[in-house]
Amino acid sequence: MTAELPQPVAPMLASVGEPPSGPGWGFEFKWDGVRALAAVAGDRVRLYSRNRNHITGGYPELAVLSGLVGGRPVLLDGEIVTLGVTGHPDFALLQQRMHVRAPSPWLVDRIPISYYVFDLLDLDGRRLLSQSYQQRRELLAELALDGVSPRVRVPPQYTDVDGRQLLEVARMHGMEGVVGKRLSSRYEPGRRSPAWIKTALWCTQEVIVGGWTTGQGRRAGTLGALLMGAYDDEGRLRYLGDVGTGFTDWMLDDLLVRLAALEQSGSPFDEPVPREHARRARWVRPQLVGEVEYRTLTPDRRLRHATWRGLRPDKDPAQVTLS
Repeated sequence: MTAELPQPVAPMLASVGEPPSGPGWGFEFKWDGVRALAAVAGDRVRLYSRNRNHITGGYPELAVLSGLVGGRPVLLDGEIVTLGVTGHPDFALLQQRMHVRAPSPWLVDRIPISYYVFDLLDLDGRRLLSQSYQQRRELLAELALDGVSPRVRVPPQYTDVDGRQLLEVARMHGMEGVVGKRLSSRYEPGRRSPAWIKTALWCTQEVIVGGWTTGQGRRAGTLGALLMGAYDDEGRLRYLGDVGTGFTDWMLDDLLVRLAALEQSGSPFDEPVPREHARRARWVRPQLVGEVEYRTLTPDRRLRHATWRGLRPDKDPAQVTLS
């Protein structure tokens, strides 16, 4: 009789803060990819995005998980990552895989991905959510997934280091940051828990695209800037400013197709958009979620010096709030 695939859960999320100090904490590097849960049983592998959509077809390389776990029923939590030419995670490159439901062998070969597994949530039909983080990591280590296939890796955890020192190591090696996890913490599905604390080396913000303007000069005839927003505590879509840098040619072409399908006559924002942006805007339904990197947040809630990082199809627009 074939074992049942473990049922997915909403991934546990980390709070934002400085690296915790003192005993009882483990640390991992923060990987610049897309969160994914992997359910395995027998020869079946099913992948889920952060909002529990099926993404299995987009990453056929991860069929190797079945053999790596010997067909045992497991539910893994981790990050799908693409490494660039420098050997560092390259989110812009990963974008070219994130939107493809059935990639061609050529695309799979040109932009390979790896699954960085950092948690084990179900093993042989037993839910491990109430087990401590340290216990789950020990069980994960016993599966011996690391080093067998380049498509699956188990990044190390560090328990005898200062989180601030590890953050400097992350900076030196071009990593996104670090995550501190309380060794005694249970897994809390869907909750942004203080038991996990992430510290990024740059400020990022998930945004909702509410409109766009056409480009000028070299970008004439294509996209110039995206008008972005996020929901406040009262559920109003607030305007956060525009972003006009960080796009590759591939991103521009892809965005134009998506934006054309969402066009509407009026602004989706629940507050006035400054005239210099509104007068040239083409408005869209607020359904596309992206991510930007920015330097500061101004007093009037605008993201200063924002740079586009890419779309986040794994994120629900209703959950995009100003962090």
